[in-house]
Amino acid sequence: MRELMAVTRALADENRIRILLALREQELCVCQLTELLGLAPSTVSKHVSILRQALLLEGRKEGRWVFYRLVEKDAPKAAVSALRWIVESADDSPRIAADNDRLREILKIDREELCRIQHQD
Repeated sequence: MRELMAVTRALADENRIRILLALREQELCVCQLTELLGLAPSTVSKHVSILRQALLLEGRKEGRWVFYRLVEKDAPKAAVSALRWIVESADDSPRIAADNDRLREILKIDREELCRIQHQD
């Protein structure tokens, strides 16, 4: 029951749903997620932390970068079911379509440049 409650709490925020959907086809770093959501890096990190606690995301460190992706191996049943439901439910969302378009543009920007630009603001 604890896993189920963690998943439901994690899904109770639009930005966390947007993060999950952005990660459905590739892993992304926090700078890319920050650019997509238009939120402060600390806010994005908090959302990512909640998603990781619910076992919906996993991360890997590569140098100074931390990349996040949807959980694949050893994912709890509640997480797998929730991710499947979110992807199916969001197929016709204009907001998610706009995020997908924006993400394609963000992926064209060099990560180091993107991070540098964000830290100037």
